[in-house]
Amino acid sequence: MNKLIRNVSILIFLLIVLYFYPLPYYVTSPGSVEALAPIVKVEEGYKEKGSFSLVTIYMSRANVFSYLNSKIDPYIHLHKKEEIMDENETDEEYDVRSLKDMDDAKTDAMITAFTEAGTPFEVIYNGIYVLHVEKEKPAYGKIKPGDRIVNIDNVKLEKQMQYREIFNKKKIGDKVKIGYVRGKKEYTVDLKLAKISNGKPGIGIALVEDKKVKSSVSVEIESEEIGGPSAGLMFTLEIFNQLTKKDYTKGYKIAGTGSIDELGNVGAIGGIDQKVVAASENGAKIFFAPLEYGNYKTAVKTAKNIKTKMKIVPVKTFDDAITYLERLK
Repeated sequence: MNKLIRNVSILIFLLIVLYFYPLPYYVTSPGSVEALAPIVKVEEGYKEKGSFSLVTIYMSRANVFSYLNSKIDPYIHLHKKEEIMDENETDEEYDVRSLKDMDDAKTDAMITAFTEAGTPFEVIYNGIYVLHVEKEKPAYGKIKPGDRIVNIDNVKLEKQMQYREIFNKKKIGDKVKIGYVRGKKEYTVDLKLAKISNGKPGIGIALVEDKKVKSSVSVEIESEEIGGPSAGLMFTLEIFNQLTKKDYTKGYKIAGTGSIDELGNVGAIGGIDQKVVAASENGAKIFFAPLEYGNYKTAVKTAKNIKTKMKIVPVKTFDDAITYLERLK
């Protein structure tokens, strides 16, 4: 009896070790389907009978069990680190970039929806947003991913072009005073410019513009910790639908994916087969799929393989989605 207990204990210990022992891979699988009406709040927005929903995928570090599962289930995918993260990108920087992508998706969704609905707005630029800090360069250890650089040598910084223009006039070895915001506090740091990868003087950061939308109509999007740009199209549809008296859902449960830019163009995303599976299992009747880079073809093939009756609709622009919904009975 004692031998049996010992063997069972050893087996349990080994299973626990295998479960928590990380492999050099990431694993993704079909995720959740989130109705957007509870997430997107347009001031005095109109109600809808159906729903627009974003679709997520689950991602985690692979262990032995998820690795083996990926060999059995065609909709569980295994990825090398370089397929998920940029070169030299840390886990922290990946999280910052992912949440920034989501933040930009919200902003571009508002711009497109306001434009289409004829709602006045203006774009406010809040400096530049730091995504990556290169090791052994001047900014390393001083500036962090997620910081916003708002001025250089006391010159207010709004657009990315200004940043480049200022540094193009500098020489390697020159000192600059960087004003940046971290959280809600503003700081300054003096840095000496060094030679960066393009051979020009710099401080060794990767950055994007940080912009917000200001309008008389308030829009709040509570996406919490959902990251990435792939909810852009669905955010735009939900905002637009709440801005207009006409209900474009027409009572249907509508899911979809695709990034959006401020001109209303829909971009391709990853894991669309997994999102089709998740949307179908959640009972969606219509699924919008980006036409670009084979996203639509993959979505159609997946829908056929899982034998779903969910309609797959190709879109290149926001207007394509609206045109389809207008023709829907």
